[in-house]
Amino acid sequence: MVRKHVNRVMPATRVGRIVVGILLIIGGILGFLPVLGFWMIPLGFLVLSVDFPAVRRFRREQEVKLGRWWQRRNANKKKHSEETDI
Repeated sequence: MVRKHVNRVMPATRVGRIVVGILLIIGGILGFLPVLGFWMIPLGFLVLSVDFPAVRRFRREQEVKLGRWWQRRNANKKKHSEETDI
């Protein structure tokens, strides 16, 4: 089952989210430095996607696809484990 609500820790204001998103992307670009990492780039885009409708739709579509894939994967694992137990 896909979660309906996910607790997110993000700034409540739009300006705050945009600033955090941009800082994450800039930090990701400097990922070769210690402490910063390239993982910050997709996280920055994820934070920014909350405020931009076109990107939000794309993010939501990907969340749904990932959730459905995860459900099929778990169902196949369960089915496979039941077959091997017999």
